[in-house]
Amino acid sequence: MLVSIMSEISRSSTRLDQYVDRYAARTKGMTASEIRALFAVASRPEVVSLAGGMPNISGLPLDIVGRAIGDLIKTNGPTAMQYGSGQGTPELREQICEIMRMEGIDAHPDDVVVTVGSQQAVDLVTRIFIDPGDVIICEAPSYVGALGVFRAYQADIVHVEMDEHGLVPELLEQAIAATKAAGRTIKFLYTIPNFHNPAGVTLSAERRPEILRICREADILILEDNPYGLLGFDGPPHRALRADEAEGVIYLGSFSKTFAPGFRVGWALAPHAVREKLVLAQESATLCPPAFSQMAISAYLEQHDWQGQIKQFREMYRERRDAMISALEDMMPASVRWNVPDGGFYVWLTLPPGIDSKAMLPRAVTARVAYVPGTAFYADGFGTSSMRLSFCYPTPERIREGVRRLAGVLEQEMELREMFGATGSIPTIARSRYDGPGTDMA
Repeated sequence: MLVSIMSEISRSSTRLDQYVDRYAARTKGMTASEIRALFAVASRPEVVSLAGGMPNISGLPLDIVGRAIGDLIKTNGPTAMQYGSGQGTPELREQICEIMRMEGIDAHPDDVVVTVGSQQAVDLVTRIFIDPGDVIICEAPSYVGALGVFRAYQADIVHVEMDEHGLVPELLEQAIAATKAAGRTIKFLYTIPNFHNPAGVTLSAERRPEILRICREADILILEDNPYGLLGFDGPPHRALRADEAEGVIYLGSFSKTFAPGFRVGWALAPHAVREKLVLAQESATLCPPAFSQMAISAYLEQHDWQGQIKQFREMYRERRDAMISALEDMMPASVRWNVPDGGFYVWLTLPPGIDSKAMLPRAVTARVAYVPGTAFYADGFGTSSMRLSFCYPTPERIREGVRRLAGVLEQEMELREMFGATGSIPTIARSRYDGPGTDMA
């Protein structure tokens, strides 16, 4: 299997492109990872994939969803299959405001823009704000999909460290001061405050006002990405940053994690002036979000106990989280560290010195287990001694088996390092640094 993996990587990396001289300069930021070829192998049924963040919709009431869609086609089919508003259907925008109230947000439907998943919302916000060379501050590590968007628009990324309580306010202040002192323009802070992807941590209630204050005083917009906010395992949802700062925060939400990703529906809640720009950007990109998907979700929300359904999802993911943590405690070498998330999909592992998770991945896939190397979540090459594990999709039994296989690969890797010698240092959950003027991290 290892030979086939490396052969596929070699083929994909050496394939010639006759159009290379014609592409726009910004496409240089659109890079494909070698990991894509590995994941093609990791999708085989004999491989336990702890890599992907695919929601587990096995508990979704497909009969109710089917009836809702059938009724929609019977009663309003022509409208559902036609072009719609670039801002999204009024009914769904009202329902989105009801959902956001669970996180303390008091919003008006007129300020909601429905998008093709929250990934498109990230793209639209970046499109209207970023000029080449502008700075975006991100947590380190950060969501790989957002980093890809930021690179595509030629932004420079400054990472700021997190700890077990989320983004560190003092380090954020330092990064802002250093960036501005170097004459750079910071357009926004991109943050995932709840059940972070990939780090699994949650920004503490005590730090949230501090982050808002720092960005307000520095006149920096906050892009709050919150796809996992309703998937906490204990207690009510955390209060959103947007709940306490209407003008300085753009809030992003999604139905992909709380309903189903195949409908590709997310949203942005933005200040009024920004909303106008987002609608224009949306219309120029897609004309409108899919009316059928929006109306199907509206019908589902009307006809089903969606809050009860989210509760079932939380219980299912909690069981899988517990299975992963138990397996890690039972099987992992003592020098491996991890966090215990209280929601979401992910556990972040920090490995011993000298262990390169990306270099180790082909050997892990040969052992029939897959993960995401930590370097995927950094814009600057850090994260070699870390990895993300996902517990959302496999069964608890498969999770335990996957951890067993991964522990075996790590033990072999550590034995090799001890035998042949290695140097290095364990990175913390992130590294905070500023690379100075002119540094192009895209």
